[in-house]
Amino acid sequence: MIAKLAGIVDQVGEDGAVVDVGGVGYLVFCSTRTIGRLPRAGAPVRLLIETHVREDHIHLYGFIDAAERDWFRLLTTVQGVGARLALAVLSAVTPEELSLAIFAQDRTVPARAEGVGPRLAARIVNELKDKVSGLGAAASLAAAGAAAGSAGDGPAAEAISALINLGYRRVEAFGAVAAVSQRLGPAAQTAALIRAGLQELAQGAQHGAAG
Repeated sequence: MIAKLAGIVDQVGEDGAVVDVGGVGYLVFCSTRTIGRLPRAGAPVRLLIETHVREDHIHLYGFIDAAERDWFRLLTTVQGVGARLALAVLSAVTPEELSLAIFAQDRTVPARAEGVGPRLAARIVNELKDKVSGLGAAASLAAAGAAAGSAGDGPAAEAISALINLGYRRVEAFGAVAAVSQRLGPAAQTAALIRAGLQELAQGAQHGAAG
C-alpha cells in the first residue's frame, strides 16, 4: 500500500499530477488546494498518499499536508461521500473551515462543493461532529467555542447569535468567538466577546484582502 511519494513533478493537470519516482510515473488525484501548492514541472515534490484499490482500478489520492489527508479519510466515512466527492469538498473548503463548520453545525460550508446538496451537507456535519477531535489546531480552537456555547445559552452563544444578526455567516461568527474565548477566558461576558469578535472578524477580512 502506497502511503507517500517523493519524486519529481512530471506534469500537472486540472484534477491531479504525474509524479516521476525513479523513472515510474504515478498518476495522483488531488484537490485544487494541493494542485495550487505543487511546484513547477521538473521540481521535487513530496505527497502523502491514500491508495484506493477496487476490482477495476487502483487510484492514488495525494495531499500536500497531513491535515488535508486526515480530512479526506474522515469525509469518506460519511455515507454517500466517495473519494472524488471528498476531493471536491477539500477543493472548495480548507481543513480549518471544515473544522469550524462541523463544530458550528454549519451545513452551508460543505455545500459549497460541487456535487454536495443540502441533504448531504447536513449528513456531513451531523456524522462528523463526534469525530473531529484531534484534527489539529483549528479543531481545538473550535472545541473551545463549542464548549463555551454548547448549551445554547451563555455569553459565547449570545455573542455568536449577535454576530450572526449583524450579517456574519454562522461559521465566521463561531470561529471568531472561539478564538476570542480562548484569549479572554471563561469569565468573559457577552459584550466583551462581541467587541473582541468584531475585531477578530475585521482583522480576518484585512488579511484576506491583503492575500
